[in-house]
Amino acid sequence: MIAQTLNGLWQFRQINTSDWLPATVPGSVHTDLLALDRIPDPFVGDNEKRVQWVAEADWEYRRTFKVDPSMVAQDKVYLVCEGLDTLADIYLNGQRVDHTANMFRCYRWDVTALLRSGENELRLVFYSPVEYVTAQEKIRRLPGVGEFKIPGGAHLRKANCHFGWDWGTRLPTSGIWRDIRLEGFSHARLADVHLRQHHFQEQVTLTAKVTVEQWTAAPLSVTLRLTAPDGSTQSSEADLKQTLALTIDHPQWWWPNGYGDQPLYQVEVELRCADQVIDRREDVIGLRTIKLRQQPDRWGRSFTFVVNGVPIFAKGSNWIPADSFPARVTSDQLEHLIRSAAATHQNMLRVWGGGYYEDEHFYDLCDRYGLLIWQDFMFACAGYPLNDEAFLATLQIEVEQVVRRLRHRACLGLWCGNNEMETGWVSWNWSVPANADLKAADQQFFYATLPALIAAHDPDHAYWPSSPSAGLPHEDPNSNSVGDNHLWEVWHGLKPLRFYREQYPRFASEFGMQSLPALATIATYAPVSEWNMTSYVMEHHQRHVNGNGKIITYLTQHYQLPKDFAALVYLTQVLQAEAMRLAVEHWRRQRDRCSGALYWQLNDCWPVASWSSIDYDGRWKALHYAARRFYAPILLSIEDNATRLGVYLTNDTVQAWSGEVKWSLELFNGDLLAAGRAEVTAVPLTTTSVKVFDFAQQVTDQNRRETVFVCELWRDGNRVALTTTLFIPDKHVCLEDPQLETQLEVAAGQLLIRVGARALARFVEVSLTGVDAIFNDNYFDLPAGDTVTLTCSLPDGWTLDRARQALRVRSLRDSY
Repeated sequence: MIAQTLNGLWQFRQINTSDWLPATVPGSVHTDLLALDRIPDPFVGDNEKRVQWVAEADWEYRRTFKVDPSMVAQDKVYLVCEGLDTLADIYLNGQRVDHTANMFRCYRWDVTALLRSGENELRLVFYSPVEYVTAQEKIRRLPGVGEFKIPGGAHLRKANCHFGWDWGTRLPTSGIWRDIRLEGFSHARLADVHLRQHHFQEQVTLTAKVTVEQWTAAPLSVTLRLTAPDGSTQSSEADLKQTLALTIDHPQWWWPNGYGDQPLYQVEVELRCADQVIDRREDVIGLRTIKLRQQPDRWGRSFTFVVNGVPIFAKGSNWIPADSFPARVTSDQLEHLIRSAAATHQNMLRVWGGGYYEDEHFYDLCDRYGLLIWQDFMFACAGYPLNDEAFLATLQIEVEQVVRRLRHRACLGLWCGNNEMETGWVSWNWSVPANADLKAADQQFFYATLPALIAAHDPDHAYWPSSPSAGLPHEDPNSNSVGDNHLWEVWHGLKPLRFYREQYPRFASEFGMQSLPALATIATYAPVSEWNMTSYVMEHHQRHVNGNGKIITYLTQHYQLPKDFAALVYLTQVLQAEAMRLAVEHWRRQRDRCSGALYWQLNDCWPVASWSSIDYDGRWKALHYAARRFYAPILLSIEDNATRLGVYLTNDTVQAWSGEVKWSLELFNGDLLAAGRAEVTAVPLTTTSVKVFDFAQQVTDQNRRETVFVCELWRDGNRVALTTTLFIPDKHVCLEDPQLETQLEVAAGQLLIRVGARALARFVEVSLTGVDAIFNDNYFDLPAGDTVTLTCSLPDGWTLDRARQALRVRSLRDSY
């Protein structure tokens, strides 16, 4: 196979205009206009409103190219487009090749007869997605949710969030958003390679079923080659009628993050004609088994992922597109986000169904870092025309392509039909007589057509019809007894945070609390004059209806009003972190009942107030640091009920864990009211009750506002965890000035910051002005007389003196 890229410099213009402008492929109309300063940055201020015309217009792209001589010599030449967004006519040398209407598909056309030996012209005309869905919506209105969206997006196989979401922009894109190239072949090509693993005790048989498209009678053979993590290789050769197989003795198992290593094997499949390799495919696999265990129990039916025989507690978050303009997401950006998830002990990401199927680099990173993928198909929060034959035809190809592309991945954990569509039919008033045909088509597709398609191409991974779902058509999708659950009574329903502790989902696949992004991120879109929660720009960068009001509502339930805008930003992040901690610690204590917690959401697609733990500019919020603590493999947590406190250890590892718990009931100034310690052994894969206290005698109305329960976990002379519990809300306590003290030093390229407190310091935030440092901990509590040592990489070119000048430390006491 010979490939010739067509990426790079193109030209584009708005239809019915004469000026051709330079463009970059992959890209989009918006990013090309931005590069030319033809539109303002839509992420700044309210510029988004000023660029709506872009998506309402039609656009044309073109480039000329010469075909490489080696390409001309091939029997067949294909034009391959990995991503066209979305409605497009394709012309090669003036001849119309095809029309596309599916952003998620890879298109491949035989253009052998259309190519010229000299100069060729490729032209693509993109039609307005807004005009299309608006026209379709007038013909048939589809059920959906959200005042924040351009209506009708579900009529088109395009990322639904491009039409707006309650955390995203209304910027429907058009363009060549993924690679475009020519591929030339002689005799035949590999049309499909299906890799499967067959496990038997300490041995794995790897098979490869090869499908070949052949147009000559030349004899062909196929070779399967496997390279182990240590570099050793083995291979097998067969003709096209046989399934290739290799036996792997003493396999190295791939594990989710926190349960073991992620060794990866390289797989090559070569198609040969005589001694010549005429096509090749390379993949990376991890050897593992994975099942979704659903067994009857005393609470209903379990929902537990089992990897290599070990029941996993899924700890993670929901993934949305990393930018409103997909083509400009960089490898470094993906690396930062995935590595950051793994650094906080996450082992699962849910690729949400309102975006798009991610590229190979995303899944490569998840393989490498041990992040299982709950993979939604791209349907979300709307009724779709699943009774339309043309729509179903493109869906079938889309599903086949994505399943074939991802089924071999070590990270793949589950196929899921859609996001919240069952919820819509049950709870959002979609089930009206006018939508009866759509509801019937929905059930047919997600409970029959789609699972049959998946089973035909990937019998080795579980399928789940919707998220959330009870696994039965349109029946109680948010059950606490079966399936997965989206818990939005907190936030959407304005339930108090402690509502989480009344809920016992089998698997919590969505729940969340909003916060503002970092102040430095806000500064990229709002001038200082707009630094007010109800200002025009701040509300434009809040897409949930009354979202900023909800943040303030929850804030005033727990904290005093902040003294300034910077303190407000800090407090919203503390609030978000505490909300998620309350939920996750509770569900992890119920490990025999709840098997997963995926908070909403990991990342942002633009700078905005949202539920993310990492903002658009890649800055860790307080929640992301808190996740490192509440997702720790050994979790120390407190279940509090007035003066009655229970101390628990949750052990997610497969080994027993022994250490010592130290506790004290003390005043904020460090005066002891009671103290003790206990040796403890945490049983593997469960929660151990350490001790239950009742401090009704020690905690009184006279000292309640200045009393804290401090609990620490120690092992081999090192403190593993520390947690504090108050007896009234933070807004009512009498915090003293903790008089935080710092000492800095540099060792082996690391900056060490020792922080000490003379009185209880809540939610201590450490930062370095001018850089986005990531510390080993942040937004932590520090009891009176205690010290902690933080570390981060010393920024390039920095001296110790510069670090001292840049260091900023504050706590809750400084926010009012």
